[in-house]
Amino acid sequence: MDISGPTPGRHRPRTARWLLLAIGLLLLVDCLYLVTVKVTHLGVIVPAVIATVLIALSLFAERWHRWLRGRRWRLLAWRLVLAGFFLWLASLLVFFAVLQRLQPSAAGDADPRVIVVLGSSTPNGQASPTLAERLKLAYSLAGQHPRALVVVSGGTDFKQKIPEARVMADYLVGLGLDAARISLEDQSTSTYENLVFSARLLEAAGVKRDVPMVLVTSDFHTLRAGWIASKAGWSQVRPAGALTPLYMRYNAWTREYFACFSGWLLREY
Repeated sequence: MDISGPTPGRHRPRTARWLLLAIGLLLLVDCLYLVTVKVTHLGVIVPAVIATVLIALSLFAERWHRWLRGRRWRLLAWRLVLAGFFLWLASLLVFFAVLQRLQPSAAGDADPRVIVVLGSSTPNGQASPTLAERLKLAYSLAGQHPRALVVVSGGTDFKQKIPEARVMADYLVGLGLDAARISLEDQSTSTYENLVFSARLLEAAGVKRDVPMVLVTSDFHTLRAGWIASKAGWSQVRPAGALTPLYMRYNAWTREYFACFSGWLLREY
């Protein structure tokens, strides 16, 4: 499919326009669905913008071609935009491949002293699907390592009244975990604070940051969370990634692509 721009005597095949329209509509429907279930972030917004552009290009292809042919610089600029887009898309696919390849096993040889579970959204005081998967994994790990302390970490979400940590603790107790094993860190508002405040909570109980720790988060978050944990002073961290529900998985991975870049700019790791 040639989308590098029009040249004299050539026209975009009609099938290519239909393909662009189909891809754009599928992306847009996916994004709109995620918005209806209150999932709104860059991993949703960016695909929605791309979908809108694809739909517009398919519907107004002839007008667009005529405008491009009006000035030579327009065609050159358009080709540069396309080259930049495909470079970005290639980098995103490489990032996806790295995330997939680096997914750590939920099991491990080391016997952790601590299991720290990172919070996620809690709409209406309930664990979101992403958070529920983290908690199920944490419960499984707690069963495998009965001597490990379990720390649930997360403050109060915007417009929510119950801290994430309280919702998480209640969920784990509902699964069957002994409440006496759970410590709540309910003041943090970021991954870095999750790890720093959890460390302070444990240090007050005599547990240092050099003990073996399993860090439970989502599959897309394991790479960055491990980096942040190292900066927060944890020296023996093994991330464990819960599978992100398929309907939002690649949107979440796209969001993480931008989060890794912004975290690097902000020196979070």
